[in-house]
Amino acid sequence: MDSRAGKSNWLLLAPLYLFTILFVALPILYMFLLSVLTRSQVWGVEFDFTLDHYKRILEPLYLNTFLESFRLAFLSTGLVMLIGYPYGYFMARMNAVWKKRMMLLLMIPFWTSALIRLYGWIIVFRSNGVLDQVLMGLHVTGKPLKLLYTYPAVVVGMVYALLPFMILAVYSSAEKMDWTLVEAARDLGASSFRAFLTVTFKLTLPGLLSGIILTFIPSMGLFFIADILGGNKIVLVGSVIQEQLTKGRNQPFAAALSAVLMILTVLMIRLYRKITGTSRLEGLV
Repeated sequence: MDSRAGKSNWLLLAPLYLFTILFVALPILYMFLLSVLTRSQVWGVEFDFTLDHYKRILEPLYLNTFLESFRLAFLSTGLVMLIGYPYGYFMARMNAVWKKRMMLLLMIPFWTSALIRLYGWIIVFRSNGVLDQVLMGLHVTGKPLKLLYTYPAVVVGMVYALLPFMILAVYSSAEKMDWTLVEAARDLGASSFRAFLTVTFKLTLPGLLSGIILTFIPSMGLFFIADILGGNKIVLVGSVIQEQLTKGRNQPFAAALSAVLMILTVLMIRLYRKITGTSRLEGLV
């Protein structure tokens, strides 16, 4: 009977394993293999193993690109965290009707293409656009501002694109929280702020860290946001990868850049698991 159940479970999991091998493991292995091959003189690659592509990443030009990507990622993630955490937290405290309404507001933007929504920001930020008209109408500014194709415009685009992921992660964590623990802390004499720090924030920390993972890593590769709102003035790692694949036709170097991003992603996830595992253990002690 046990052998039949084991065989049945294996048959149920076989499609998942097959999908993971074909569409996750093999592409990653191919990317790492391609990153150590030599670019052909005309097109494609030659099977001569080299680490020159990884050494090339250490050149000042590409190191500055990584640093700029990290800078934008940290800034965008920080703003997303400041906005998304309160939103997700208070949405979890609402009644069922308002939860559905707030969730609907989050889902509506996903019904349209991300590119269309970003082009909508061009209408807002362009000279004499919506924002300029509002500010001049309120007599805040006396002349149009040149906000389009600037660094702040790219930051706003990043925050706008990644904010729902932070909100949903925090909401999912806060929704499962046992609110009686907060009431117990208050009954024991803790102030509202102290109860929030010692109980609420600690229990919602996994959701916050999940939101950071979901926003920090993609923000380094969303090159189309920097291209549309930054006017190619801000170059991210994703922009370099796209340029190497389309214009430079240097697939091994693009694969090396992608491999480095993949390694950074794994390190971030391992850090997240370590922090959340530690926090849970501390909560049990």
